[in-house]
Amino acid sequence: MKRVAPEFLLKMYDRIVIAVDGSDEAQRAARRGLELAQDFDANVDVLSVVEQKALRLTETSTEKAQLRERGEEALTEIEELASEFGHAITTKLLEGKPAVQICAYADEKDAGLIVVGRQGLTGLGRRLLGGVTEQVLHRSDIPTLVVSGRNHDGEVEADYSRVLITTDGSENADVAIPHGSEIARRYGSTVHVLNVVDLQAAGGAFNAGGLETEFVERLEARGEDAVDSVARKIGDSAPNLTVETAVERTTSFEGAAAGVREYVAKNDIDLVVMGSHGRSNLKRQFLGSVASTVLRTVDVPVLVVKQSD
Repeated sequence: MKRVAPEFLLKMYDRIVIAVDGSDEAQRAARRGLELAQDFDANVDVLSVVEQKALRLTETSTEKAQLRERGEEALTEIEELASEFGHAITTKLLEGKPAVQICAYADEKDAGLIVVGRQGLTGLGRRLLGGVTEQVLHRSDIPTLVVSGRNHDGEVEADYSRVLITTDGSENADVAIPHGSEIARRYGSTVHVLNVVDLQAAGGAFNAGGLETEFVERLEARGEDAVDSVARKIGDSAPNLTVETAVERTTSFEGAAAGVREYVAKNDIDLVVMGSHGRSNLKRQFLGSVASTVLRTVDVPVLVVKQSD
């Protein structure tokens, strides 16, 4: 795919931390991370964490050694993958709670990006309930790229031809703009900006069908203002990018996330970039957010960016 030189270097991804556990999904995430590292000329740290709980359940030193060997094997796999790219990496085997260790290490290294698989070895699939990935998203304010395990037909390397930035008009959403713009600039992507009008939320779960036309039109007008604002900001920083805007309605009980999912499928989106709350605002579980539902239900990578607290 054509690489486009940026108009200026935005050093947002000068160090990337990739977390792996030996699963196929983690290896695919690592490949994505290494590809980004090459294109952003970033240093790469690859972590594998031997889970504290698993260590406690062992009864012999041999069993403990086997757990550590699995972690080392996971790192060796990524070292071999990195050699294919000709990109040097640093590997680290840690012990403890995986999400805690990943976040602490990324903070210590002042990483610009964390890359993780959506599922990993836990077998939790689309739910992410209690999974390491969700805990990383809870704990860290560092932008996190979540990569699904789906292999797209004919995929050889990452394709970011169509980058989607979602917006609801809030400051939380706006934090995604520089990240989506910079990735698009690096890859010569078309940027799609989407606002979803959630009619269920607007009208109540049992009254969505009875919304007045004028009220819906006002919601759509606000959506148009939101996407136009994002498009202007992208144009100010990257005038050569092609930007397409859209406002879509959804009546799904899954809310705005359903509209995002439908737009991704209809427009062959390659990457979703979306903002989320910082840790101080996360009083409720991440699973209740639009970002979490999108993560569970789309089969393209999702970059979650948090507003600074």
